[in-house]
Amino acid sequence: MASTTMLPVSDYLAKTWHPDREYVDGELLERNVGQVDHARLQIVIAAFLFRLESELRISALTEVRVQVKPTRFRIPDICVVLGGVRDEPALNRPPFVCIEILSKDDTMSSMQERINDFLDFGVPHVWLIDPRLKCCYVYTPDGMRRIADGDLITANPEIRVPLSEIWAR
Repeated sequence: MASTTMLPVSDYLAKTWHPDREYVDGELLERNVGQVDHARLQIVIAAFLFRLESELRISALTEVRVQVKPTRFRIPDICVVLGGVRDEPALNRPPFVCIEILSKDDTMSSMQERINDFLDFGVPHVWLIDPRLKCCYVYTPDGMRRIADGDLITANPEIRVPLSEIWAR
C-alpha cells in the first residue's frame, strides 16, 4: 500500500503549484484542467459575468482557492462573490456562485464531493456545466435540477446567464 505524505496547510498556501492543486485534508489533489471546449466555455462565462460586475456589485473570479473547511481548499472553475475581493491567499467566505465545468476525465463521484463541499460551506448556488451534452445542473441547499435550455438564474442579486448565448459561442 502506498503511503501519502501529509502537507500542512501553511505549506500549501505558501507555494504556487503549476497547475494549481486542491488541498483535501493534508493531501494535494491534481485537477483536470480541461480541453479546448472546457477552456472556451470557462472564458465565455467569466467574460459574461465580468460585464455584470459594476451593475450588480459582484466580482467574477477564475480558478481561485476557496477554503471550504479548515483543512480543505477547492478551486472552482469560476466563482462569483458579492462586492469586492480582498487580497488574500484564498477566499475564506462562501462565494455567491461556484461554477464547475465538466472535463472529459471528471468523475461524477469526485464532482459530487466538490459540490457537497461548496454547499456545506454555505455557497447558495453551484452550477455544474456539461459542455458536451450542453446541459447544466443547478445545486442549491434545496436540491438539484437539470437545465437544458433557458437561463441560469440566481436571486438577490439576480444573475441571469442565458444558455443560448453561452452555447452559441
